Amino acid sequence: MTGWILFLAALVTFLLSHAIPVRPTVRGWLIGTLGHRGYFAGYSILSLAVLAWLIIAAANAPYVEVIPPFPVLRWVPVLIMPVVCWLALAGLAIQNPFSFGGLGNRTFDPEKPGILRTTRHPVLAALMMWALAHLLANGSLSHVILFGLFAGFAAMGMALIDRRKHSEMGMEWIRLSRNTARFSLRAPRPWPRPWVWLSALAAYAVLLHLHAPVIGLSPLP
Repeated sequence: MTGWILFLAALVTFLLSHAIPVRPTVRGWLIGTLGHRGYFAGYSILSLAVLAWLIIAAANAPYVEVIPPFPVLRWVPVLIMPVVCWLALAGLAIQNPFSFGGLGNRTFDPEKPGILRTTRHPVLAALMMWALAHLLANGSLSHVILFGLFAGFAAMGMALIDRRKHSEMGMEWIRLSRNTARFSLRAPRPWPRPWVWLSALAAYAVLLHLHAPVIGLSPLP
């Protein structure tokens, strides 16, 4: 029973840590206090710390099988995670007026939307892909709840942020977003810079290396 209680506590903490800092009044105060880069750096560190706790709590919850552990399903995260790393870094590397902002210095150009041509919410899209891939590879009840909620949270977040940003920006949202999509298979235009690709590969290598010592399970089939 203790395992389920800790899992629930970690899950609630994760949801609150993502819901509260992005509220317009809270977000504005934090950016005013920490600065634009400070806000995103702090938000990222907090998210990763709570995420690690939540994953560990899910692994320690009582095992109840929902999806049989087919060996082929363990390949899904291994193949998807390089795309997830690339998508998240490509989104963070630019200015994004439609989602969480990003860390790029260049003003957004609607004629050259870059990764936003594929999705206006690269970080949320990366979260959704990460969650679905890990749901298939970890079919216990706690992991299905965990990763299913992550995927749903990401998909719902895209719709809610689009609605809020459209309301805030009015006709400017329509003008700026005309060459973007909430989520699509269209290629970025232009493609992210080479350093994004190299950083994504490095991030994937680090995650692959740290998965076993941090999570307690090798990601390799």
